[in-house]
Amino acid sequence: MTSGPVAAGRSKTRGVVLDLIRAAHTVSRVELAANSGLTPPTITQVVRELMEHGLVVEAGRGASTGGKPPTLLRLNPQARYSVGVLFERNICVVVVTDLAGRPVARTSFHGTELLPPELALPLVASRVEALLGTVGVERGKVLGVGLVSYGPQDRQAGVLLTHQPTAEWFGYPIAPQLSELLDLPVLLDNDAAAAAIGEYWLGAVEQSSTYGCIYMASGIGGAVVSAGGIYRGSSSNSVEIGHISIDPDGEECDCGNRGCLENYAGPGAVIRQAFATEGLARRLGLDPLGIDCLADFALIAAAAADDPQARGLIERSAGHLAVGAVTMATLFDLDLIVLAGPSYAAAGPTFRSLIEREVQRRSFARRAHPVAVVQSVNGSDAAAIGGAALVLQSELAILDLPTSG
Repeated sequence: MTSGPVAAGRSKTRGVVLDLIRAAHTVSRVELAANSGLTPPTITQVVRELMEHGLVVEAGRGASTGGKPPTLLRLNPQARYSVGVLFERNICVVVVTDLAGRPVARTSFHGTELLPPELALPLVASRVEALLGTVGVERGKVLGVGLVSYGPQDRQAGVLLTHQPTAEWFGYPIAPQLSELLDLPVLLDNDAAAAAIGEYWLGAVEQSSTYGCIYMASGIGGAVVSAGGIYRGSSSNSVEIGHISIDPDGEECDCGNRGCLENYAGPGAVIRQAFATEGLARRLGLDPLGIDCLADFALIAAAAADDPQARGLIERSAGHLAVGAVTMATLFDLDLIVLAGPSYAAAGPTFRSLIEREVQRRSFARRAHPVAVVQSVNGSDAAAIGGAALVLQSELAILDLPTSG
């Protein structure tokens, strides 16, 4: 058996080859050598190991270029699985994905928002266990759990650095505790970053693209991906677009800044504006206790199709989000912005069209290249699916398979 630096290097090489096969869907060994910079003998050896462990299978013959048609390779989706968990203030979503990042099972539930972590995490763990049991996935094939949530976070320690949903969550070892409950590796990450990488993993964006994601659930987050890698910053709390200031004289935000975008465009802000609009909250049946922010925002967004007052609130939110989108596009020279998260479900086309119009009019590099705005291919489950994809990306990059050497 190999060990130490040699084994680590071999694991990294396997991860590179696996990611190339995943991105290409089907690819020959010759193409892998050309695209990876690895020698043909190395590719042959790595592919043999991957096939021996069932991660890669042959997928027929490619087109001949004058000689024998090449044998094509593809991932074996059933070889490994991953779990993604979105831990939101108002809802939890759990998905199981296969090795290609495609969802094979899903569940969602309420009830964790007012629970202390000692009660909430066992509930989450039980739902993960139940979902894995429903689809009959062998435990040894599960690479781990991507737990995605809002920030700020300490990803290395696996803790949230926020007092939401309640003060008990600040500094609580959420990832280590869930890992202990499930006996699986748990990776904590930002929900917007997860949603962004999910687009790349499922092939919805070009591999070379530099794109941003504006994620909106009960709050607003952001992420930027370049050539498949997330821009992290010094503490992995980057591109928090919801907390850029659009009014320096605005009210103080919980984050410590003033006039934050989230406090003008986020679901909570729209709901407050609805209650301030005479008769609107009552007409739409909004909850005066404000327990479920996502549900109330969905009522306003759905009503926007026929109710002028509701439509005005949604368009105002989209206008403020457009300011954030222009800022993001200008700072990172983006060619694409993805809108992801459950709060776009009912009024996504309105947000998309208004934001794209402003980005195309106002972004700094608009004369050099257009900036498209699209809705996520993963819909409301973008962050949970992306969380599973982050685990696949992380674990496959350091894949440790038994080898003889």
